[in-house]
Amino acid sequence: MADTEKVEDLERKKKKEEKVCLLRKLQLRMAKEKELKKLKAQQKAEAAKLQAQKASNGPKKNERKNTKREVEEENPEDFIDPETPQGEKKVLSRKMAKHYTPSSVEKSWYSWWEKSGFFVADASSSKPPFVIVLPPPNVTGALHIGHGLTAAIQDTIIRWRRMSGYNTLWVPGMDHAGIATQIFQPYRNGLSFGMPFHARLQFLYAIQVVVEKKLMRENKLTRHDVGREKFVSEVWKWKTEYGGTILNQERRLGASLDWSRECFTMDEKRSKAVTEAFVRLYREGLIYRDHRLVNWDCILRTAISDIEVDYKDIKERTLLKVPGYKDPVEFGVLTSFAYPLEEGLGEIIVATTRVETMLGDTAIAIHPEDPRYKHLHGKSAIHPFNGRRLPIVCDAILVDPEFGTGAVKITPAHDPNDFEVGRRHNLDFINIFTDDGKINSNGGSAFEGMPRFGARAAIIEALQTKGLYRGAQNNEMRLGLCSRTNDVVEPMIKPQWFVNCNGMAKEALDAVMDDNKKIEIIPKQYAAEWKRWLENIRDWCISRQLWWGHRIPAWYVTFEDDELREFGAYKDHWVVGRDEEEAKLEASKIFGAKKFKMVQDPDVLDTWFSSGLFPLSVLGWPDCTEDFKAFYPTSVLETGHDILFFWVARMVMLGMKLGGDVPFRKVYLHPMIRDAHGRKMSKSLGNVIDPLEVINGVSLEGLHKRLLEGNLDPNELTTAKEGQVKDFPNGIAECGADALRFALVSYTAQSDRINLDIQRVVGYRQWCNKLWNAIRFAMNKLGDDYVPPASLAAESLPFSCKWILSVLNKAISKTVSSFESYEFSDAATAVYSWWQFQLCDIFIEAIKPYFNAEDPQFDNSRSAARYTLWVCLDNGLRLLHPFMPFVTEELWQRLPQAAENSSRKESIVISEYPSVVEEWTNENIEYEMDLVESTVKSLRSLRSKLPPSERNDRRPAFVVCHTDAVAEIIRNHELEISTLAALSSFEVLAENDARLAECSVDVVNEHLSAYLQLRGALNAEVELQKLSKKREELQKQQQNLKQMMDAAGYKQKVPPHVHEENMAKLEKLMQELEVVEETNRSLEQMVLGDN
Repeated sequence: MADTEKVEDLERKKKKEEKVCLLRKLQLRMAKEKELKKLKAQQKAEAAKLQAQKASNGPKKNERKNTKREVEEENPEDFIDPETPQGEKKVLSRKMAKHYTPSSVEKSWYSWWEKSGFFVADASSSKPPFVIVLPPPNVTGALHIGHGLTAAIQDTIIRWRRMSGYNTLWVPGMDHAGIATQIFQPYRNGLSFGMPFHARLQFLYAIQVVVEKKLMRENKLTRHDVGREKFVSEVWKWKTEYGGTILNQERRLGASLDWSRECFTMDEKRSKAVTEAFVRLYREGLIYRDHRLVNWDCILRTAISDIEVDYKDIKERTLLKVPGYKDPVEFGVLTSFAYPLEEGLGEIIVATTRVETMLGDTAIAIHPEDPRYKHLHGKSAIHPFNGRRLPIVCDAILVDPEFGTGAVKITPAHDPNDFEVGRRHNLDFINIFTDDGKINSNGGSAFEGMPRFGARAAIIEALQTKGLYRGAQNNEMRLGLCSRTNDVVEPMIKPQWFVNCNGMAKEALDAVMDDNKKIEIIPKQYAAEWKRWLENIRDWCISRQLWWGHRIPAWYVTFEDDELREFGAYKDHWVVGRDEEEAKLEASKIFGAKKFKMVQDPDVLDTWFSSGLFPLSVLGWPDCTEDFKAFYPTSVLETGHDILFFWVARMVMLGMKLGGDVPFRKVYLHPMIRDAHGRKMSKSLGNVIDPLEVINGVSLEGLHKRLLEGNLDPNELTTAKEGQVKDFPNGIAECGADALRFALVSYTAQSDRINLDIQRVVGYRQWCNKLWNAIRFAMNKLGDDYVPPASLAAESLPFSCKWILSVLNKAISKTVSSFESYEFSDAATAVYSWWQFQLCDIFIEAIKPYFNAEDPQFDNSRSAARYTLWVCLDNGLRLLHPFMPFVTEELWQRLPQAAENSSRKESIVISEYPSVVEEWTNENIEYEMDLVESTVKSLRSLRSKLPPSERNDRRPAFVVCHTDAVAEIIRNHELEISTLAALSSFEVLAENDARLAECSVDVVNEHLSAYLQLRGALNAEVELQKLSKKREELQKQQQNLKQMMDAAGYKQKVPPHVHEENMAKLEKLMQELEVVEETNRSLEQMVLGDN
């Protein structure tokens, strides 16, 4: 009974104490609110007094009334930027908006930058040159977030170099491949920043389709009906109407291009360069005309390059839609049939996935060692449809006797492997297709005029009729499709112009692989791909059967006594010249006084040829211009790794051959962008992202609307919409160009592909708001009339100020070194981390006590903090500017100006990039702040484990230090720890202090333990569990480190300094374990004492 009464008394006592505590807390809160109201009243009175002084010339009667209204009510117009005339410096609002809005911040700045000439390079400058050539974009394009990656990276590089004192030149261009109409892709305000060339080239061929479709729809005419001249005129109309749109979109992303040097690949200067290059290479014997196998597109009726061929893997019998065919076409089937043998020897069975090509067969190949066919050496088969003799040839290179029947049909004019067999055995090359994919007269009258896949079915039926069909089976295969038209690519033998690449490829290979390399490829692993391509290079087909492009400067000469009248029939009748007059003179030299006629080759040059000359032609080559002398070779080429051979290698070959040196010193290859799930972006999946939609924001309905404007079939449209609903259920928020740029550059750490998550872009847009608020805080603390001093004495600054300048030095050093090594993600991380985790999270919070009240003891600290804050923001904005040009310009312009005689530039664009200031570096200060941060982190961790209702309350905290040196450091920085950890009080205690029994504990490191006071009694068992978990973590780290150091060969492989670092880590872990054990023992004794 007595025990029961005792318990009840304790409970009553506890409840009474809780009531008293609650009452005290309520009294404190009321006192605090009263003080706050008093402070606000004082601020209003001061503001009213100030307004009255400023408005002393106004009507006295309404003075108090107006002042009161202005104090109590904010004028919304004060936060809105006034309208800025085009090209003028942006007029900023009187007050900073309370929140960052990308569309407001990013307007007006670019036109002022451009008009001010900040981006223009000077060929006569004494500054060191730094030159980038932008891969020239085109006017059309499937809008893709990847197209912004090149511009984001290149502009970051060029802005950094410009601010670092270089004479920077970033050349913009428009490629003629891009003057395709907007009928296929209706996004007429499209964005194609530095579009990857493989995507860009697709549109060269699209022009044939798009403009012809327009002509057919509007006039019921084909391009052949209207003729070449009128057709090209139609294309130029598109160039005039849409040519500038895409370049203006580059401005929207902030690309600081030198627009005074803007060029078009078919303008007069660039056309002169292309013609000159062709003539020079031809006269050196490096360009020639020959019949070779090419990738042929039957829709476009032209040869296409390897990169314009997409491959579809087919596992089994599959029906696919093919342009021009009403019904789907069957692929993935291996058809077997028999060829009758001469002399009554029976038959030989062959198999093919393209049975229609048997009309062009000219041989059957077997392995010389195959015993099944020894008796057929030197014999022939008979073609069943035309009676052609098909010699049976022995070829150990092509034939695998273990595969199929061991007999292979040979069609030299329509298969790359068969082409080589035909050359080895001197076979006939018979082309059976017309340019539009129909069977020609060589295929026989029974099939002539049939579309190739229609002939496929007819031939199988004819073989069945003749009893030669032997069946079909599923067959895995790769089907080549034109990336532009989706037509099945047909290998066809055609007369084309080729470049002999062997010698130039050897020079290009050596430029990268030699010990004294002239070009560095970054990332370095792509040097192996460079080597593989150039060691196995084939001659380059440079002619295209199009009407839009650079006309080949070659003329075919005909004579009255020519027996063959077909165009191009005689290989030796071609002449080359820079124009028709020069070609005539050349023909006269070759053919003498003989009467002749000339016709220019109707074909145009592959756009890769003009693209390969771009670093030369944009600088004025073949003329020795001031630009060429000042800026060639360029500094770096930045592009996608997928076109390392198709574009980069060709620029190097042509640059070294024609320009006398490599076209650039470095090649930086960026990753390819995929969606957040790692999938290739595709319209049919609905995951293609228009950069403008990220910059401006778009609703889900807006995304759906874009799909409806495309050319997806109903099933694809359904799939695409479902994909958009899944990935963008609320559409895409307005992010702005700055956030998009920063996100894309940050992603470059992923070396071969970027899995882009739009939420990461949204996160950087939110981070811009953090920057905005940091400047608002600064403007509030600096005051309207603040003028930064002329110099900063670092040694006399408060601790937090010394620290932020020291870590700023490190951020600058890391950013610059990362830029120099082309590790752009590391550079972005260095800048972001300083701003976010050091300036905003620590420094700004740490200096707030200096400004909370006009305490005389903080006068000097307050003044020093103001200047340090200004220095940090000035340097920090300049450090960030290459990544985020718009928001940094706006915020930098709002910073108080230094004294009138300062060297501050009119724009951040041309200001100096931050550099390390040696006297700011202070390792001791950084060590001390590390202890402060670690202590604060532990205290915050302890706070996070409190009940939710108690986590925001300020409460006492303590530390126990195991060395006098650490104790002294902690005592010196009690203010910083109290402020950052939001404590009511903070004190260093001895290990046996009784107050520790009422605290939760966390081991900071081997020298230091942190304690947070609890309201009730300490739950020792909970604390012991936390220590046990801490012990397990430390033991695991220790075990892993020891295991690594005990591994065989460790001492031989690891450098001495790394071994020393590991030994120090091991020692530190052991000391921390000792502290944990000691704390554990103390708690156990406490538990025993309570019992």
